[in-house]
Amino acid sequence: MNAGTALTQDQSRAIRLLGVPFVYAVLLLAVPLGAIVLFSFWTQDFMAVDTTFTLDNYREIADSPIYAMLLQRSLMVSGIVTAVTVVLAYPVAYFISFHVAPSKKSLWLFLITIPFWTSYLIRVFLWKVILGYNGVINSGLIQVGLIEEPLTFILYNVNAVIITLAHAFAPFAILPIFVVLEKIDRSLLEASQDLGESRLSTFFRVTLPLSMPGVVGAVLIVFIPTVGDYVTPELMGGAGGKLIANMIQTQFLQLNNAPLGAALAIVAMLCVTAIALVFVFLNRRWLRGRR
Repeated sequence: MNAGTALTQDQSRAIRLLGVPFVYAVLLLAVPLGAIVLFSFWTQDFMAVDTTFTLDNYREIADSPIYAMLLQRSLMVSGIVTAVTVVLAYPVAYFISFHVAPSKKSLWLFLITIPFWTSYLIRVFLWKVILGYNGVINSGLIQVGLIEEPLTFILYNVNAVIITLAHAFAPFAILPIFVVLEKIDRSLLEASQDLGESRLSTFFRVTLPLSMPGVVGAVLIVFIPTVGDYVTPELMGGAGGKLIANMIQTQFLQLNNAPLGAALAIVAMLCVTAIALVFVFLNRRWLRGRR
């Protein structure tokens, strides 16, 4: 009886502890997502919304090549941004973890988070100043004589979007990789070198496989939000740098066609989910093969 009473008390305590976060998650995550899913099966004519169940929005997405093109461009840009960010973030995380004194690691992490002190919009506008026709890069290259006319391919196109997003999400890639690298037992690296392995082979056979959870986390943290980013493409992409998120924003706020925008959001979310699951599955198979 006492054991049953204790179990009931533990269960009630767990319910009280988890109740508020669960309700919070349902109200702010599940309910809005459910509303978007429901909305995607409706239609809208200017301000009048028809709640009759229909697949017209998804048929329009399938029949219109513009949506497929924007989604393909979005996935391509996100993939490139993810690859560039993670490849550049790994050496930084590795340097901080293995070559910085323990007493100074917190200072380095502090410096990495400094960009978060300013607004995201301010950072985007600063990149416009750097990449602009008369910006820092063009002015500097002209001053040193490397170019005679300002470069036009570094702003208001996909290249500018990739550069800006890679900078914005760099800390999100560095931190998870650093955390995993810090957990690696240094004695494993010493044992590998004692057995005749070089530092390079030790890195590829020991350090890199053990740090893959951090790499996977960094990839997902960067890839998923960049697909849905619309501020950077809007300000930096110009006419040729628009992504699927810009079309969703246009449907909701300018064309008064929220159901079609909701359907586009669902399609984009499903594509991102499928790619993320495939990546996680392949990573698990690779790690299982390494063992």
